[in-house]
Amino acid sequence: MISWNRSVRGALAWLIVFAFVIGCDESAEDSRSGIVTVSVQRASAWVRNFNPLSPEVTPRWPTVAGIHEPLMVFNSVKSEYVPWLATDFTWGDGNLSLRFTLREGVRWSDGEAFDADDVVSTFELLRDHPAMDQHHVWQALQAVRRIEGHIVEFVFSRPFVPGFGDVAIQPIVPEHVWDDVEDPLAFANPDPVGTGPFTEVRVFRDDVYEIGRNPRYWQEGVPAVEALRFPAFEGNDTSNLGLIFDEVDWGGDFIPSIDRVYVERHPEHHHYWFPLTGGSVFLYVNTELPAFADARVRKALSLALDRTLIVDVAMFHYTRPADATALTDAYAAWRDSSTVEAGDWVDFDPVGANALLDEVGFARGPDGVRRGPDGGPLRFDVLCVRGWSDWERAVEIIAGNLRAVGVDATAKPLEFEEWYQRVSRGEFESSIGWSLEGASIYHFYRSLMSEDTVRPRGESSATNWHRYSSAAADSVLERLEVVSDTSDTRELSNHLQRIFVDEAPAIPLFPGPSWAVYSTHRIEGFPSIDDPYADPSPHKFARGEVLLVLTRLRPVDDD
Repeated sequence: MISWNRSVRGALAWLIVFAFVIGCDESAEDSRSGIVTVSVQRASAWVRNFNPLSPEVTPRWPTVAGIHEPLMVFNSVKSEYVPWLATDFTWGDGNLSLRFTLREGVRWSDGEAFDADDVVSTFELLRDHPAMDQHHVWQALQAVRRIEGHIVEFVFSRPFVPGFGDVAIQPIVPEHVWDDVEDPLAFANPDPVGTGPFTEVRVFRDDVYEIGRNPRYWQEGVPAVEALRFPAFEGNDTSNLGLIFDEVDWGGDFIPSIDRVYVERHPEHHHYWFPLTGGSVFLYVNTELPAFADARVRKALSLALDRTLIVDVAMFHYTRPADATALTDAYAAWRDSSTVEAGDWVDFDPVGANALLDEVGFARGPDGVRRGPDGGPLRFDVLCVRGWSDWERAVEIIAGNLRAVGVDATAKPLEFEEWYQRVSRGEFESSIGWSLEGASIYHFYRSLMSEDTVRPRGESSATNWHRYSSAAADSVLERLEVVSDTSDTRELSNHLQRIFVDEAPAIPLFPGPSWAVYSTHRIEGFPSIDDPYADPSPHKFARGEVLLVLTRLRPVDDD
């Protein structure tokens, strides 16, 4: 009887949610032939914020890459930069200066001309408000100046070749709007002005918003679709229903048993592609806390984790256990096999975990919970995002694995905004989380180990949530900043991998699949394994890559 009641309740919940999905808005009718319905962010109610520079509040999609645009877009599938607001660049003065030639004929969505002053003022905003400088570009920049109307020069305080990537992918905002903003950090930018393909806020309610195409977009005939539509979904389950029943065209979602649940429902139109080029997913422990300051403790926690179980049960075999370098397939050509073999602390070895914890001095108490030298129990929460069902299952397994070796760990789901604020400000003990998807190993390891990326507790950081710095890593990173020879770059990259494996600053779990689920019932032009022109996921906005997709989508009936 209990089993039957649970089944009934589950079925009723799905029917109620489905009724919500199909009835949440009058614009969700079959007439949406020119509208792309997207599921990429989670919320019970939308907050109208389109500030692409805010480090505190997650702006509404597609603020960063769709409303606003960068100088260049990084294509992670082809590992190349695509000219965008800039058409060309040149290094000069021994790699101390970098000049971009801007695209002519670009206008802001309000009709004002785009030029070098907009680029200069954007970077001056980052300089004047360091919290907005999420890629820390002003740690190496000395000045940004207009040379001519369509040439802008970045002057570095030292040779800094990797600085190109951070400068190139920065979203640019209009000087004539932002110069009048008193507090750029708190500015919600409710009526955004951008250069991107979608800029017009047509609808904004708690339960849905729509962004219409930019009538002045610089690419002729683009975008081919009329608008982007975003129903509010609290979690993966409700979002998945929208995809399954063709109320959502494109999602960056985890769907359990996707072939059976999604593809087999409409094999002609239901598709997915999950390349393992997303950021590595980690268990982050806050290294500012004494309990996690010792690398042996971090390695012991790692040895306690059954990654195969996590991948099989929580991730439905969509990925694989991480190796100790934490590198995804985006860096496959750089992975050093000898370092991978040396990183045995990612093996599932509870006996080894217990031995390391004993060695460090975390002895089991009478209740079986380990206690540190001060007598305090090794007790902490493992945070995750509520409604992200894959992460929720993963942290339940993680917490259970840790309890098995005497660590009193508790899985604790939080609403996205609370979770993000806590981890980005360093106000947590441990949490599952993503990592930077950089264009190079330099950016990836810098985000995890460099003192330059460490922020004080309470100050938001886009990377290095675990607040870890390595003098050895910084030394190698400094050398990588000035070299351009491939053999030197590879040697230094191998050295960085060895440092990461030796110090274990964070605990890699698995390469993050780049989630992309899409229906070609109404919209076509998505990247696929047969046409891999870009990463297919709507989550690929940090380096502008989603623009490559937004400018290729078209209604099915569009010849």
